[in-house]
Amino acid sequence: MMSVEAWHEGGRLVRIQGRRIFVRDSGGERQAPVLVLIHGFPTASWDWAPVWEDLARRFRLVAMDLLGFGFSDKPAAHDYTIAGQADLVEAVLADAGVGQHHVLAHDYGDTVAQELLARDNARPAPRILSVTLLNGGLFPETHRARLIQRLLLTPAGPLICRLFNRRAFERSMRAIFGPETPPGREELEGFWRLICEQDGQRIMHRLIRYIPERRDHRERWVGALQQARCPLALINGSADPISGAHMVARWREVVGRGTVVELPGIGHYPQVEAPQQVLAHFHAFQAGIGA
Repeated sequence: MMSVEAWHEGGRLVRIQGRRIFVRDSGGERQAPVLVLIHGFPTASWDWAPVWEDLARRFRLVAMDLLGFGFSDKPAAHDYTIAGQADLVEAVLADAGVGQHHVLAHDYGDTVAQELLARDNARPAPRILSVTLLNGGLFPETHRARLIQRLLLTPAGPLICRLFNRRAFERSMRAIFGPETPPGREELEGFWRLICEQDGQRIMHRLIRYIPERRDHRERWVGALQQARCPLALINGSADPISGAHMVARWREVVGRGTVVELPGIGHYPQVEAPQQVLAHFHAFQAGIGA
């Protein structure tokens, strides 16, 4: 896996909406299709390092650390919302001169992708060519929040942030990976470093507010999947205690369309745990839609 340092060196800070946002753009042939990568909570765009090199052979890749994550700014008093993050993604793409594009998202990034898709569904001329989602809380009724997530949402959230340490973080992360695909030392060190950039652990209680947002905006965000005009794919680790096989079953009930792939034994971070499987299924999906 590419080191955090190498990942950082391959990107740059771009001022977007008055904030410094870390962006990684593979560049390459401008005629190549664009794939936008949107990461999850509480990590950052480095999550895509295991699949970056392979995807860059076929696509121009654009990834960013969302506001409050990774190397991007982490304002302490900011009201972090999914709509605000979607605005940020759109602004980054405009700055990069990107028009039509594909989306590959994970976890928190899935919800951002749902908001982007809802906006795109309302456009006369859509910009999103396809959406591929990895494990995430697509349906609030099936999302099984971890204890630390529930605590962060209580009035004690700021205190929990101050008490949250590396040992607790590593224990929490190991619990959501597959039993045979646990995170290695390098992954855990990199994830924790990115959280702690600019003392980012102090705002986790603000970032976690996407969970009640999912309930408040369920009709819009689930409707975005149901009404999507572009091809959809779901590649999901079945062993994920947060959004595993039970979430896929709900997809089949509620969305009932798109390419659905279940990865037995894989947990919440399939792109880290089983990158070759994710790549194989993603490329098969893209070939199937003629992309």
